[in-house]
Amino acid sequence: MALVVLATNNKSMPRLDGSVKNKVYDFFEKVRADDTLPGLHIEPIKGAVDSRVRTGRVDLNYRAIMFRIDGRAVETTYVYLGTWKHDEANQLAEKSTLRVNPVNGVLEGIVGELDGHGDRRKRTVVPDPTGALARLATRPAVGYLSHIGFTPADLTDRLGLAPELAERALAAPDQDAVLAAAQTTEVTWQQNALLELAVGRAIEDIRDALGFTEQPVDPSLDENEQVIAALDHPATRMQFTLVDDNDELRRVIEEGDFKAWRTFLHPNQRRYVEKSNRGAFRLSGGAGTGKTVVALHRARYLATRAPGARIVLTTFNKTLALTMEADLRALDPKLPIADRPGAPGVHVTGLDSLAQAVLTRASAHHYQSAAEQVLGPGAGARRGKRTGDDRGWAAAVRAAGVDLDPRLRNSSFLAPEYVAVVLGNEITTLEGYARVPRAGRGIRLSRAQRTAVWKVFEEYRKSNRVGGSLSYPEVLAVAAAVLRVQAEAGNGYQADHVIVDEAQDLHATHWRLLRALVPDGPDDLFIAEDSHQRIYGQPVVLNRLGINIRGRSSRLTLNYRTTAQNLQFAVRILDGANYTDLEEAAETTAGYTSARLGPDPRMLECASPGEQFETVTATVQRWLGERGVQPGDIAILTRGANDRDEFVTELRRRGIPAMALDREPATDDAVQVLTMHRGKGMEFRCVVLAGIDSDHVPAKVAVQVPEEEQADARQRERSLLYVAASRARDELVVTWYGARSELLR
Repeated sequence: MALVVLATNNKSMPRLDGSVKNKVYDFFEKVRADDTLPGLHIEPIKGAVDSRVRTGRVDLNYRAIMFRIDGRAVETTYVYLGTWKHDEANQLAEKSTLRVNPVNGVLEGIVGELDGHGDRRKRTVVPDPTGALARLATRPAVGYLSHIGFTPADLTDRLGLAPELAERALAAPDQDAVLAAAQTTEVTWQQNALLELAVGRAIEDIRDALGFTEQPVDPSLDENEQVIAALDHPATRMQFTLVDDNDELRRVIEEGDFKAWRTFLHPNQRRYVEKSNRGAFRLSGGAGTGKTVVALHRARYLATRAPGARIVLTTFNKTLALTMEADLRALDPKLPIADRPGAPGVHVTGLDSLAQAVLTRASAHHYQSAAEQVLGPGAGARRGKRTGDDRGWAAAVRAAGVDLDPRLRNSSFLAPEYVAVVLGNEITTLEGYARVPRAGRGIRLSRAQRTAVWKVFEEYRKSNRVGGSLSYPEVLAVAAAVLRVQAEAGNGYQADHVIVDEAQDLHATHWRLLRALVPDGPDDLFIAEDSHQRIYGQPVVLNRLGINIRGRSSRLTLNYRTTAQNLQFAVRILDGANYTDLEEAAETTAGYTSARLGPDPRMLECASPGEQFETVTATVQRWLGERGVQPGDIAILTRGANDRDEFVTELRRRGIPAMALDREPATDDAVQVLTMHRGKGMEFRCVVLAGIDSDHVPAKVAVQVPEEEQADARQRERSLLYVAASRARDELVVTWYGARSELLR
């Protein structure tokens, strides 16, 4: 039986239709079973640059290019680079190479070039066959990388870049040209190294992130043994994956580059997937840097490392949780998925659903004790109804009969005050509220004001008790207390590990629940978040909520989703605002870069609503006319639901299939029209941000808050537009009529 290693992101390979992909799968299934079968026609190439190269017959028209690695100490292994038409495959194979980079120990597979018309020069990886190093040593340093302090030796001797690629990069006059040079190599680690160089990352930091060591190659191994050893290198695993079974083989071949995250991890990402932590750990990073991918792989890693472990994978809402569960099942269909918290396997759920499950399963005694800890004496009766956290406040103000400052009378102040200060600290008396710190709350309160506000809270709680209801934040707070009561009674905890995604959108009671799910200890909480994307939650400081992450935080900066042009546009939306992370430290976008290039975003001003509908329609029609673009690859994002519904109507009226995306999953057969909030966690090939004018963005209702809270409300609107802009993978168009939004200036 032979082993099969697949190159998971070979961009030079032509797109294969489904029938050919199925034949590729059948071919390698047979290779794995018995590579000596005559029907496979696995043949060497006469005169090939690398004697190990082979082609194999996928069908009468297509052949696979691969390298056969074997020897006395090596099990026969085929390294597959791609499938081409018969004659092209043989020509390409003749000049294809596979080697272990002597500088860093990474396995590099380079597909050759076609001869004749339309060929492209071979991107060689053998040491300086064209004299590139000699030219680098003598030519003046004029390029962008030279100006910021990098030398030829940095690129070739310390990183191991191919000399010709290093020459192109050093000659690049600006940052964009360096990014363009990165696109000229098919070797994934080289692309990433150049992107990091372009944003000024130090050589040693790049080496560390890519897993390079000072002795990259074991000289006691022969050439083939070195190839097999290199498969374990973190940077090799960015491009190659060893396929363990036929199901995995089929998934990689059928879904190819678009789903490469299932097998592809940057060494820096893999480090966080497999890292053991003494306690809670926080991974931050901008949109598209792969935080969710790391969270999914982390769940899988913990589950396979310790079969039977109880793992909770959660996020702030049900819709995102369903998407995460689908992705986790796709990542590993054999992974045990638990149907409830506390059961072995990975339980994937939204936090509200998780809290409800805890309350449903709690004994009457534990529920009563927990409810009284959170809501005060007499609050222990079970309540069946749930209410939104902003409902009932006007009635509570009237019932309290107190003279409140107008800034304090509305739900925009009362609801977050109740959640962050009262529920977050389990305050049940006026004395407790009078003493508790209110860090992060915009409006300062005197003792008399606290007394008046507390009377409103008492009336709010009384009304909920009489109505037999709990607000959603109260459900979270009581569930957290239930878990603590159960643990104190000797019933243990519900989880061994908790992984939370989109953590920036959580408020205090969410964090209380998370802390109560798992005992404080090694690998207890893994937190993925981006403070720049906070559009729901309130600012919190974790150590005030019993979660200590001091010294256990890291940041991802390389974006895999959006093009460099779209990323630059999105990041500029954040200019002018100050962001802090979960430790109250300043958060920055410095160093963010993209692994992809594309067209500049287009800004289209319209004279009227009707012209905007026509402009958006024409844009969508143009995209649909391009090869390979399906309706479901396109999204139109609006600030509100009414505008969303209008665009659906107008697109349909013009003959374009469109659907309003709300709670249901996205489809492939219609253009997806959705609010910016619904776009959270999603990505599309082409995106229109529609109606980005001063009347809609920032939304007036969102910033009608007391003056002291204006800055935070406007910052959430800025973050929302950043989230929306960063949904686009390839093309981004922004439209408006009237005055353009201030957030675009």
